[in-house]
Amino acid sequence: MSSSGTSNPTAAGKILVVDDQSANVKVVGILLGRNGYEVIPAASGPEALLAIQTQTPDLILLDMMMPGMDGFELLAALRAEPQLRDVPAVFLTAAHDRELLLRAFESGAVDYVTKPFMPEELLARVGAHIGLKQARDRLERVARERQELVNLVAHDLKNPLTSVLFASEMLQQPGCKPERAPRYLQIIRESAQDAVGYIRTYLESQASALDSAKAQTSATQSACLRDTVDWLVERYELQLEANGMRLSLRVPNPVGQVAIESLVLRQVAENLVTNAMKYAVAGGELELVVRASSPGYWQLLAQDRGPGIPAAKQRELFKPFQRLSEHDPAGGLSSGLGLSLARQIVADAGGQLWYEDREGGGACFILELPQAAG
Repeated sequence: MSSSGTSNPTAAGKILVVDDQSANVKVVGILLGRNGYEVIPAASGPEALLAIQTQTPDLILLDMMMPGMDGFELLAALRAEPQLRDVPAVFLTAAHDRELLLRAFESGAVDYVTKPFMPEELLARVGAHIGLKQARDRLERVARERQELVNLVAHDLKNPLTSVLFASEMLQQPGCKPERAPRYLQIIRESAQDAVGYIRTYLESQASALDSAKAQTSATQSACLRDTVDWLVERYELQLEANGMRLSLRVPNPVGQVAIESLVLRQVAENLVTNAMKYAVAGGELELVVRASSPGYWQLLAQDRGPGIPAAKQRELFKPFQRLSEHDPAGGLSSGLGLSLARQIVADAGGQLWYEDREGGGACFILELPQAAG
C-alpha cells in the first residue's frame, strides 16, 4: 500500500503523516503501508486540517519544524477538534534540543522519533501507541455498551414493577372490592413474569451474536396487534381507571400480523400507554387505534386529550434522557429513555414511531410496522 490514502478495510490503523518534505512523507508512507497501516498524507498544517475533516486518524505523526504552521501550532489546532482530543501524536524531528523536546510533551505529544530514524524503531513506537489507543477505544466501547444495557434493563423493568406496586397497593386498600382481588393478583403474577422474561431476554442477547439475532427476528417472528391491544387492556385498564382515565379502543377485524417479536411490541406499546397515564391524566381519555397503513404496513395509535407536546419540545422528543414535560410525575423514576429506546427498537424492526398533535387537542403517537410475511 502506498501513501495515497486509499481505503484499506484490513488496515491495522489509520495514521496522519504531516511533513513539509514530500520525500519524508513518501518514505514513511511506504514503510507504514507495507506494515498494514492506512496513511493520510499531508505536506503542511492547513492540508492536515483539511484532511481530518473527512478522516479521523488513530495516530498523528508530524514534523516539528515546518514553514508557516509548525508542528506545535498544528498539534494545538488538531487538539481543538473534538474527535482528535484523545488521538496520540508523535513528533518526527531532527532536533535534539532538550527544551524543544520538553515543549513537545507539554504540547500534548506522547512520544518523539528523531531523524534519521530506524524503520524498526518507528514501527515499534507506532505499533505501541496505536495498540494503546485501540485498547482504550475497546474499553470505552464496552463501558458504553454496558451502560446502555443497564439503562435499557432499568427502563424496561420499571413498567412491570410499577404494575406490581399498583396492584399490591390496591389489594391493601380497605375498600378493595373482593371480586377485583383475583384480577390484581393476576397483574402481580404476570408483571413479575414479564420482568423475569425481560432479564432472560437481555442475558440471552448478550450471549449470542447481535446481527444473527436480528436476522432471525426479522425472518421468523411476528406479533398480533389485536393480542397486543388486548394485553394492554388487561394490564392497564384498572390503572387508568384509578387515575381517572377511560380507555377506548378501535380495532378492525381482521387485523394482520406485524414483523416484530410479540414481547418487544408489548414493551414499546406499554411505553405509550404509561406515558399517557403520567402526562395526559388531566385529559381523562386514552384511545388505542389499530388501522391499516400504506400497503404492507399496520399502525397502532395511542392518542389522548392531555396538553400535547409543545412545538419546541417535539424536536427533542425522541432523544435520550428527554422527558415529555419538565415535571416528572413518576417521582424521579422517569429516565427519559422510553421514547428513544422505543423508536430504535421499531426502526430495527423496519418500522417507524413518530408524534403528531391530535386534532381537537392532545397527543397522538403513531407506531407503524411492516406486515409479517406469510
